[in-house]
Amino acid sequence: MERYQYHAILKDLNKKMVLLAGPRQAGKTTLAKEIATAFSSSIYLNYDRLEDRKIILNEAWLPSTELLLLDEIHKMPLWKNYLKGVYDTKPLQQKILVTGSARLEIFKSVGDSLAGRYFLHHLMPLSPAECEKVHVPYTIDRFLERGGFPEPFLSEDLVDANRWRLQYINSLLREDVLDFDNIQNLNAMRLVFEMLRARVGSPISYSSIAEDVAISPHTVKKYIEIMEALYIVFRITPFSRNIARSLLKEPKIYFFDTGLIIGDNGAKFENFVAGCLLKHVFGKIDYFAENYALHYLHTKEKQEVDFALVQDGQIEKMIEVKYADSSISPHLRYFHSKYKHPAMQVVKELKRERIEDGIQIVHADNFLKSLD
Repeated sequence: MERYQYHAILKDLNKKMVLLAGPRQAGKTTLAKEIATAFSSSIYLNYDRLEDRKIILNEAWLPSTELLLLDEIHKMPLWKNYLKGVYDTKPLQQKILVTGSARLEIFKSVGDSLAGRYFLHHLMPLSPAECEKVHVPYTIDRFLERGGFPEPFLSEDLVDANRWRLQYINSLLREDVLDFDNIQNLNAMRLVFEMLRARVGSPISYSSIAEDVAISPHTVKKYIEIMEALYIVFRITPFSRNIARSLLKEPKIYFFDTGLIIGDNGAKFENFVAGCLLKHVFGKIDYFAENYALHYLHTKEKQEVDFALVQDGQIEKMIEVKYADSSISPHLRYFHSKYKHPAMQVVKELKRERIEDGIQIVHADNFLKSLD
């Protein structure tokens, strides 16, 4: 299948270098190689391969190469300076596409070395909105069962999809984590990982997890930051006009792979919606340069709404997620009444859409496929 971002990336390659980031096995390499077919000559080099690494270090590709594909280059020492040198000295016709399974934008000083030289694109798992655009059949139940990563989602055999996930977990925790950081206690990190799988949608207390795993809260925070950097999980913080105060409050943790969630259908569905909303936010940032963010709402009185789409520091929409309950959440009603922000309750099992007291109650399929 052709990913929806294909043409946008191809267009940006004519302007600057493109950095393509996203979770392992979200389809970055496949997409990059498909883009390569649009060029008369290209070369794909993966820093993890010893043969390719030598070519990368010596810049030993032909000057006539029209598209240079560099994969996992962030594992190279001083990779930003290296890319800057390659980009600044390349032939005029040469395009550069860099892919990686870690958050390329979080590495310190990425903007210092590469400022003005690249566009960042995020390739996320499949979603109803993307499936609609590229004409791939789907159901929300299939997403909840298999997640949105292309291989398990498109597989005809559920057993094969489950085998993929087992291998995926092992590769994340053994290969990617150890490549990224020197973790002394991998078993403790696995325990934190397993606990997060069962706590999706609830504010996370580092101290509580630390007590259960018998490590320090600082170590728990470090482990979660590593998982976040490797696109295993993403963190949503409470909305606050005071950014520092928001970051100090307990975050909620979600997984890029909904198939990893341990819990009932409600937890899986909330995680799935969170992923679709984050993909929507990345799209707003990457392709429209709009200042979007995803948060949740929480008060000292324990009033809470699942998600808030925020643009330029202002709430654009409040979103409560329910698997089957169409009666309006009292917390959503409270926030809507008090702050007058547009409010929506997204329900998977819903017989009839309606508007009640200014709050939209919408079917999940209609809402999710409308996200651009």
